[in-house]
Amino acid sequence: MSQMTTQSDSGATFDDDVVLLSVPADGGYLGVLRTATATLAARLQFALDEIEDLRIAVDEACAMLLVVATPGAELECRFSVTDDALLVEVEVPTVVGARLPAESSFAWKVLTALTSSASATAEGGRATIRLITRRTGIS
Repeated sequence: MSQMTTQSDSGATFDDDVVLLSVPADGGYLGVLRTATATLAARLQFALDEIEDLRIAVDEACAMLLVVATPGAELECRFSVTDDALLVEVEVPTVVGARLPAESSFAWKVLTALTSSASATAEGGRATIRLITRRTGIS
């Protein structure tokens, strides 16, 4: 694992461990990312329902990206682990004119309901969805 610094939407800085995974942009490989998500969330001692919510959110984000991915593309997933949060950034090269679902769509409602923060960008031939989930009940 390497070190990286990332700025969150709230302005907080993540100095963290980073896990990078790259899988073919095909629905058959999403189980690998769901398993990695659950494992890292468990490492942070997330509650079981928080782990399942995060797995669903990562699955939904990946599904959104698969629709706009170029044929034969790789889906890149970066997990940044902190003491109390897991930042997941999923990125894929996109087809020309690709657009992600609107923030008012059901898919975005799922992402925002299941995570602390969700955002996306689609520019320069790449689309990225960024999810932050903070552990609840920290003493």
